[in-house]
Amino acid sequence: MLRYLPATSTLLSRCVASLTRTFHPRIRRSLSGMADRVVAVRCVAGEPKLTISFVLDGSHRHMLRDQSEKLGKVLLRIANNAAKGGGGQGGRAKKSKKSKAASQSAEPVVVVQLLHDGEPVSEEADNGEAWRDGATLRVGETSYEVRRNEPSFVRAQLHGGPLAGFPVFPRLEVEFGRLEDCEFTWYREATASPAGETPTQEVEWVLAGSGRIYVPSNLDIGSRLKVLATPRDGERSGSPKELVSVATVEAGPGWCTCDNRHAYTAREAGPGRLRVLSYNILADVYAQTELSRTVLYPYCPPYALQLDYRFNLLLKELAGYRADLLCLQEVDTGVFADSLAPALDAYGLDGTFRVKERQHEGLATFYRRSRLRLLSRHDIMLSEALTSDPLHSDLLERVSANPVLKDKILHMSTTLQVSVFEDVNEPSKKLCVGNTHLYWHPKGGNIRLVQMGVAMQHLSHVIKQEAPGAAFIFCGDFNSTPDSGVCQLVQGGMVPDSHPDWVSGGPEESCSMELLSPLPPLLSACGDPAYTNYVGGFHGVLDYVFLQPDGLEVDQVIPLPSHEEVTSHQALPSVAHPSDHIALVCDLRFRP
Repeated sequence: MLRYLPATSTLLSRCVASLTRTFHPRIRRSLSGMADRVVAVRCVAGEPKLTISFVLDGSHRHMLRDQSEKLGKVLLRIANNAAKGGGGQGGRAKKSKKSKAASQSAEPVVVVQLLHDGEPVSEEADNGEAWRDGATLRVGETSYEVRRNEPSFVRAQLHGGPLAGFPVFPRLEVEFGRLEDCEFTWYREATASPAGETPTQEVEWVLAGSGRIYVPSNLDIGSRLKVLATPRDGERSGSPKELVSVATVEAGPGWCTCDNRHAYTAREAGPGRLRVLSYNILADVYAQTELSRTVLYPYCPPYALQLDYRFNLLLKELAGYRADLLCLQEVDTGVFADSLAPALDAYGLDGTFRVKERQHEGLATFYRRSRLRLLSRHDIMLSEALTSDPLHSDLLERVSANPVLKDKILHMSTTLQVSVFEDVNEPSKKLCVGNTHLYWHPKGGNIRLVQMGVAMQHLSHVIKQEAPGAAFIFCGDFNSTPDSGVCQLVQGGMVPDSHPDWVSGGPEESCSMELLSPLPPLLSACGDPAYTNYVGGFHGVLDYVFLQPDGLEVDQVIPLPSHEEVTSHQALPSVAHPSDHIALVCDLRFRP
């Protein structure tokens, strides 16, 4: 009968993985033991070693061996281990000193074989060839199914600090599989744990939901969550992994400033349309400063400035807009890799990131992979491009007339993300997207003008060389009000040498010049909003979505929260909003 175990182990493991975990813990342990008759072999071409992992006499064994080593040496090692553990019969019998001495000099008494199609594999075969998928390892009377390079999670964590009504997701990295194929089953504790206490008995779990993203309800408040994640690659599945939240689910803030806006984005944009978002999400490196806590956001409770809390709000807001293209600013390096990228991947979005030199935050551009295909990237640091790219030689010469201004500009790490896409369904439709975050200081209008001059020249060059005739979108936090020289350059195509922004930094930084845009005038896709940045001492427009009107037209602008909605929470960021900026969201339509 044991010879049928290898064929049924896969079925057993799937059955165990799909159980609701409402069984008695002793029964669960018994079922799990039946699924342990598997040998997981990781063997990758180009790597000198392979790993062999399995459970022997209740202990997990992990063997690291050379791929070129002969199979017989590994089988002998397994036989020795099995003999020490009781012959593979599941017990570790006590031995007398005499029997121990005898066992050390004797040959292993446990027969170990590797079988393929019922026939023993030659012990002279190399490990890399011998350990095949579907083979059988026989240790005494126990048989194991060999699974070579089965799908597995090399990284698995569960997002901390869950809130009722806000998405929760596991951070995962899968090997030999695809995240989109993986299966997820969610559970909550049958009885909520007392606040701050760790359960002293085995927890009973109740089925709560399925899918890679789970949104806790009020029923989950006070309970921990658990997700059973099964790695898969098509029909192939690996060993499931259980992840349990450290914290219990807490009540959310209730109404959020994005809730009313989500009523306009309940569905994705239709065919031929593109939903675009631009959003400065407030980098954690800035939210945690003393300036932020005492001057910029003194009205904001300290817990609401913490990254875990703000990310809960941010993910709910971004997911609810169902955007096809997201241009984000002030994205922490760690937040992109550990949180944003895996979370938005679960919503069907891929992302690219460009960090600012000498800083820990930068720009991120996400795009819906069912709608857009990334063709190329052309990111630059503006100060570096100004001095190294001949495109900007004329501008560099004029800036060099003021060494103080030039030195200040060259020490800045402001970056520009440029991405070229094609429409997945209509590859003839190309799209060039710019994303930037210009210098922040209120008296830095002259610096922002030079930065925008470099950006526009680079964007024009990319469109001509990489995507002639492509539609064009330019998003970002420009730190510039609508009457600024930057907006005049983008929307009007020219800034005269008399514009007051040229002397905004004082006489020592003055560098007046006429600045021309190499691109046709762009249109503000979101019109003239009342504000996109709202803090205690300021509210106004600093963020923009610009488009080239001969390739795109506006189909819908998602209304911003009203003044009353914002002030009901004093100002942004607040308990119900993750940033001091407000997301700009609009639906665009490709022109024929």
